[in-house]
Amino acid sequence: MYVAHLTLQDFRSYESAEIALDSGISAFLGPNGQGKTNLVEAIGYVALHGSHRVSTDAPLVRHGAQRAIVRAGIVRDERKALIELEINPGRANRARLNRSPVQRPREVLGMLRTVLFAPEDLVLVKGDPGERRRFLDELLTVRAPRFAGVRSDYDRVLKQRNALLKSAAAHRRAPGPEVLSTLDVWDTHLARTGAELLGARLELVALLEPLVAKAYAALAPSGVAALEYRSSIETGLSTDRAQLAEALLKGMAETRRNELERGVSLVGPHRDELLLKLGDLPARGYASHGESWSFALALRLASYELLRSDGDDPVLILDDVFAELDTGRRNRLAELVAQAEQVLITAAVPEDVPERLSGATYEVANGEVTRVR
Repeated sequence: MYVAHLTLQDFRSYESAEIALDSGISAFLGPNGQGKTNLVEAIGYVALHGSHRVSTDAPLVRHGAQRAIVRAGIVRDERKALIELEINPGRANRARLNRSPVQRPREVLGMLRTVLFAPEDLVLVKGDPGERRRFLDELLTVRAPRFAGVRSDYDRVLKQRNALLKSAAAHRRAPGPEVLSTLDVWDTHLARTGAELLGARLELVALLEPLVAKAYAALAPSGVAALEYRSSIETGLSTDRAQLAEALLKGMAETRRNELERGVSLVGPHRDELLLKLGDLPARGYASHGESWSFALALRLASYELLRSDGDDPVLILDDVFAELDTGRRNRLAELVAQAEQVLITAAVPEDVPERLSGATYEVANGEVTRVR
């Protein structure tokens, strides 16, 4: 799988851009602020329908424009496909596949798979639990696009349930039978959708853990990396959806009084944590800067290996990563990714790209992208 062509219209700093790409290694070089990251961000957006830099779509549209268009030509198993996404902040986004409209943009999820390494990845180790939950959920969606719908359903139910709890808390009196009856309905919905999401996360972590340990060992000279999923309920590590739903209902029943007082849902996948461990210690708060970088990279490399085991070689994107690494980690990472079907690299200067990753070179300057080698 690789991206053969990228077209941008009013995306970030680009009024328009047309870029032909080959499989193998391509490097986008140029000073900071010239739009290198915008290019790979657009490719990542095609894969995930979201950005690794911002949480909303509005910043993706060039200032003064009403919408942005990203069009990517994909080659997968020698078959070609054209994906077009129209980004409309404040309104519904639209998508086309091979120039034909699809009913919902999520219908083209999975057509392109990417794994993106970026300086922002440090938040996976040093940031709040929400960053690690997002990492798991995005990987779930890349592997099985139907999880975009599962996540959307869960978020919708959670929002409705929180609104009911908040309303009850605001009245500062014992809720009546009608409120409790309605809350029971939302409990059932939250347990059902939450069990599907929680079970999938537990299965994913079990697959990822040995891959993370292997990748970390390849990147770092010492230390043993491990993953531990900590749920807001006692799961016993069961992934049976019915059992998880029952456990979620039990947890909500046990915390109902506290939830009604605080006006917020205290049980469910939105409260869970993926604990990253180095030996017996949590990486967050204990890992050095170099160890944190190695752990973040190991998470991405493990994602890449897992996606490869599914049968597709995803596009690897390394956005200004090598400048952040010491020579040893830089060279080890280069060795690990060199054989990918397509590797897209951004860097400020040629010296930031290891010799092992020599390939096609593009110069990015003043809003123009020019192939120079």
